[in-house]
Amino acid sequence: MTNPDQALQAQLRGTLLRPGDGGYDDSRTIWNGMIDRRPALVARCVGVGDVVACVRFAREQRMPLSIKGGGHNIAGLAVCDDGLMIDMSLMRGVWVDPIGQVARAQGGCTLGDLDREAQLHGLAAVLGFVSQTGIGGLTLGGGFGYLTRRFGWACDNILSAEVVTADGRVVRASERENGELFWGLRGGGSNFGIVTSIEYRMHRVGPEIYGGVIAWPADRAGAVFETLQRVFEDAPAELSCVPLMRNAPAAPWLNPDIHGKAIVALFVCYSGAIADGEKVLAPLKAVGSPAGDVVKNRTYVSQQSLLDATQPRGRRYYWKSEYLPGITPEILGKLREHSARVTSPHSAILIFPIDGRLNTLSTNHSAVGNRDARAVFNIQGSWERPEDDAVNIEWARSAWRDIRPFSTGGTYVNFLTEEEGDDRTRAAYGANYDRLVEVKTKWDPDNLFTSNKNIAPARPPHSRI
Repeated sequence: MTNPDQALQAQLRGTLLRPGDGGYDDSRTIWNGMIDRRPALVARCVGVGDVVACVRFAREQRMPLSIKGGGHNIAGLAVCDDGLMIDMSLMRGVWVDPIGQVARAQGGCTLGDLDREAQLHGLAAVLGFVSQTGIGGLTLGGGFGYLTRRFGWACDNILSAEVVTADGRVVRASERENGELFWGLRGGGSNFGIVTSIEYRMHRVGPEIYGGVIAWPADRAGAVFETLQRVFEDAPAELSCVPLMRNAPAAPWLNPDIHGKAIVALFVCYSGAIADGEKVLAPLKAVGSPAGDVVKNRTYVSQQSLLDATQPRGRRYYWKSEYLPGITPEILGKLREHSARVTSPHSAILIFPIDGRLNTLSTNHSAVGNRDARAVFNIQGSWERPEDDAVNIEWARSAWRDIRPFSTGGTYVNFLTEEEGDDRTRAAYGANYDRLVEVKTKWDPDNLFTSNKNIAPARPPHSRI
């Protein structure tokens, strides 16, 4: 009698790994070093047929299932214990149509993969800030980056998706095909199926933009934020500016005298005409006594990787975040207080501006919702040793408790940590939650896809998967 594992391997072009096999630990180890789960099987898929075979196998064997694209999610949703992990990280093809301004990318692609190919044609998708992030998790959870103020959520800019459903079919989701599924995928995450490729609407950006990062000693924060707020009073949508507060790393672009000391930094990107960017950003560059300034003409690809060094794979990470209706002096003051109490040289507090295009669309335009939000604050705990977990987690939670009263009441699903439960998932979707339950009930009634911030079907599953 054939062993079920052997039967699955016979259906795969890719490799099926078990504990102890070469490559198993590398595949199950992801960006957040706090995640240490051990799947019973890891399928390293090389095509959609492999994904279909894995879904059917998991159903038949009633085995927990997880899906890895880039493996960059803070909660480690890519990896399950004692189940089957579908590893799509080898599926990284990108096809760009420069005339139609469309690109299709496979589900294992990172942001850097798509940026690299698209920028050959002076095109860009709305993606995130760290080039090693997977496109799938980022986009299906909403997704925001330097282009969000101009063009909305990443998920507002997808045209279609190829999906392997819970019953092992391959379907296309778009405005004209399986429209409710398409609505749910745009923000509802991987609750409904496995997205094996995404078709993006592309935008004329780059290959060169005006951007980079400026940093000052923390005691200049007041002047920096006052100037920043004046700039943003009438800032064009082409401008994105991410404030960051942390202790200065030993980066070569920073004055050595500031290394290890508290700084405030601005990661800025102007995606329009470079001369216009120079004019808009001139007041910020004029704020005195910078510890480093590398804002200049640069490639968009290099801009997209500026934050990479702050997010190395294998470090321990714990985040807390909320949507904000705006950025006020009171909020900035509290964030500055908590940045001064930081317990790790790697931790940081960031504020991401998302106001603009996404605010102009209705709440139910897509599942992501929260279109009243104008910024995201993100408390990023980051450290090296397990014995330092408690103190760093408490630092992040303390800062979050102080800022949470200013929240819109919503939260970004991609930034939810492992222990955050159904109440936080509901907060991520708000008024769209009940409609998402309907989509889930139709496309995954037995709740096969649970290794996510899960939306359960309306009726109890027929069996425990």
